Amino acid sequence: MTRQALAILPMRGGSERIPRKNLVDLGGRPLYAWILDTLLSLSDVRTVVDTDDDGIESAVRSSHPDVLVIRRPDRLGVGTTPMNDVLANTLARVPAGETILQVHATNPFVTAESLHRAIQAVGPRHDVDSAFSVSRLQARLWRESMEPVNHDPTVLLRTQDLDPLLIENSSFYAFDREMFLATNHRIGRSPIAIELSPIESVDIDMPEDLSFARVVANGLALGARA
Repeated sequence: MTRQALAILPMRGGSERIPRKNLVDLGGRPLYAWILDTLLSLSDVRTVVDTDDDGIESAVRSSHPDVLVIRRPDRLGVGTTPMNDVLANTLARVPAGETILQVHATNPFVTAESLHRAIQAVGPRHDVDSAFSVSRLQARLWRESMEPVNHDPTVLLRTQDLDPLLIENSSFYAFDREMFLATNHRIGRSPIAIELSPIESVDIDMPEDLSFARVVANGLALGARA
């Protein structure tokens, strides 16, 4: 039996490095529309947008009228608010959904296949209580004190022969609702990591990230027309 899934897209209005970041244009669409369109392509997933901003609420209600939009309290609308506090508020407002999927508008190129894999992984059938996205790193790492982290400089292994490290890239988290409510953590005791491609891992944080994402979006559009 398929577990119900609830996808949560939190969007704060007060972005600092890129003003009104969630609403900026990317390839002819507002940034948030990329991940919302991907979520709406998934079957058996209910999507909710959590925001503190009038402009975001109005834009989503206009562009995606089938998506539920809820307003978070003012106390949860500051940049230092822990995401777990935002999620707890959303889950208290929306009781449906055994598996929770949290995404970000700033990761526009995450695929439906990766999100579906995360949702399907979580549940008692697989003894997995959470799944999160990662990027693979195979490189020679150094501390600022000039100590090697993961290699011996006297044994010059090829980078592809080094043990890979996994970077938690925050593109998405899938987790069991009951586990989250009991622990207030998105990653439980029995997690799995889902590796994303470099394009899926694109995260828009700085202005140069947005410039790069626009190049990627143009490339994807050209590829779709080819």
